[in-house]
Amino acid sequence: MDPVFRASAVAIVPEAARLRPEGWQELEGIVQAALDERPAFVARRLRMLLRLLDVLALVRYRRRFSALDPILRARLLASLQDSPLALLRRGFWGLKTLVLMGYYGRADAGNEIGYRADLRGWPARRPAAEGPA
Repeated sequence: MDPVFRASAVAIVPEAARLRPEGWQELEGIVQAALDERPAFVARRLRMLLRLLDVLALVRYRRRFSALDPILRARLLASLQDSPLALLRRGFWGLKTLVLMGYYGRADAGNEIGYRADLRGWPARRPAAEGPA
């Protein structure tokens, strides 16, 4: 996937910086699968937003988005999040949604954050009672 997407992912979920190549593949596969289920214009808009991030970084900081330090990346993304232009705000929230879905949708993500849900519900999590109460 695009280096701007990966840099955005790390800015949105800093823990993503620790992902190994297979983790990135899984994250990007989840995002791609989500995009494949939507009309083609959604993926085009995402690519345009990523290009815009790169251009804005070049204009503001004279470096590509992926070459910015984490503080400048976060600052640039915050400017989109808080933009007076609804289209930019929507683009940011779409990107953030995809990144969060990709990161937390990975098989290992639940273990990493201590999520231990069970299909059997709470009884599977609690020890059996010692007889009637």
